[in-house]
Amino acid sequence: MTADPRIPPRERCVLRYALEDFARRTPDKAYCMFGDGSAWSYAETLAKVRARAAVLQQLGVDQGDHLLSWLPNGAEALLTFFATNYLGAVFVPINTAYRGPLLEHVVANAGARVIVAQGELVERLHEIDTAALETVVLVGPAGQPPAELAATSIAAVDAPAAPAPPARAIEPWDTQAVVYTSGTTGPSKGVLMSYLHLYSNAGPETWPFVTGDDRFLINMPIYHIGGLGLPFVMLVRGGSVALWTDFRTEEFWDFVRRTECTAVFLLGVMATFLLKAPPATDDRDHPVRLAMLVPLTDSARDFRERFGVNIFTIFNMTEVSSPIVSEANPEKTGTCGRVRPGVEVRLVDEQDCEVAVGEVGEMIVRTDRPWAMMHGYYKNPEATARAWRNGWFHTGDAFRCDADGNYFFVDRIKDAIRRRGENISSFEVEAAVVAHPDVQEAAAIGVPCEHGEDEVMVVIAPVAGRRPDPVQLTEFLIERLPYFMVPRYIRVVDELPKTPTAKVRKVALREAGVTDDAWDREAAGIRLRRERFNA
Repeated sequence: MTADPRIPPRERCVLRYALEDFARRTPDKAYCMFGDGSAWSYAETLAKVRARAAVLQQLGVDQGDHLLSWLPNGAEALLTFFATNYLGAVFVPINTAYRGPLLEHVVANAGARVIVAQGELVERLHEIDTAALETVVLVGPAGQPPAELAATSIAAVDAPAAPAPPARAIEPWDTQAVVYTSGTTGPSKGVLMSYLHLYSNAGPETWPFVTGDDRFLINMPIYHIGGLGLPFVMLVRGGSVALWTDFRTEEFWDFVRRTECTAVFLLGVMATFLLKAPPATDDRDHPVRLAMLVPLTDSARDFRERFGVNIFTIFNMTEVSSPIVSEANPEKTGTCGRVRPGVEVRLVDEQDCEVAVGEVGEMIVRTDRPWAMMHGYYKNPEATARAWRNGWFHTGDAFRCDADGNYFFVDRIKDAIRRRGENISSFEVEAAVVAHPDVQEAAAIGVPCEHGEDEVMVVIAPVAGRRPDPVQLTEFLIERLPYFMVPRYIRVVDELPKTPTAKVRKVALREAGVTDDAWDREAAGIRLRRERFNA
């Protein structure tokens, strides 16, 4: 190991050694709870991980090798993740929605010889070039992989109870995982993540408000940074997790009560779903003490008051490690928080020159701890060089910062809308639209205008059983947005198109443009510029 004080000891930040340490010190403490009432203690988790690691090793997976995991959330996904890292191998999860060219790209880029896959999914391998793959390990109901691949199951592998030790110590800077970004406009990029990266992402120093006494709900998929990071960072705290297969509004509070979760992570749309569910007499009857809401919208205060939890928020992405973190219950609506210790953040223009306080610029980031952010896009040096130009990681996100050091997300730079000389944040338009009680989700895009530049269009998915009236919605927005941000076009759809990682595919909405079913405010006789100018 190193004498550098910025690098924690292996047993604090490397999965194998942390699991062994806590299994020795707190063998009977629960590590993972499941929805069916079963649980794994730390000692049981270690025994199961060793047994699974021995199976993988018997199949030829060794230290430094990549292993593909194509599994839904559940015990098998968690075991595969931990067993891969226990060997010192690299965990490469695949989104369970992937198929066709997207699946082919990830399989080829990862270069793994072994894939652990849910049986129902393996038929999709017939559609693609399987590249370096040699062996499919089937989980659940048997599927039929391509004939050129050897197929087996966990139970069919004759392996010892524990694997042989790694050839060398697993170090904090070794690659722990390759996580593929969603690729909304191009091929997914494999983010190289070290143990220090995942540790720094939400570990004890980054999220000090989460402790080893907490039980964190895992409701994001393990192929996503939100689902991958939490099992690991709760492990290194000696805490626990409750693993959920999927987020369902109507079952959420029952699940957290049953598994005694004290902490939850909710994407903005999840919090919206919970808030728009009918009030119940037991809304505060639960063990949750804190909720991470990302992003922090106008509804955060309502969420806190209704459910009685402390609210935190962050800015994060797969490539970085929570550079912006809030205090409890931030008062400024829309903030992501402030720069956490150990991180430098700048907001810059197109030439990487800093913008003035209050002005909008791209957020660029670096850390003082080595290996605390991504160390490249796998087999993509060009994209790596672009992202890390001038020695700073470029997020592609536009932010502004106030005089008190609070950071506010404005938009993805590529999603910004310019209308008649005004720069418009699609994020801020969407936040205003979702505040309407009939709207479940919204996506704001720019569409071509007959006068040049863009018009604002919003595509919305309504709350179940409701149908927003565009005139009434427009009146609602007039009271909440500057005149130039009020959408001209409103389109209602059953659901918004999503990437496999649940991000809205705005590129698809832009390609569709102004469809025949879109309502046009100006065609309806509602013009705002002159009225607002004279007001």
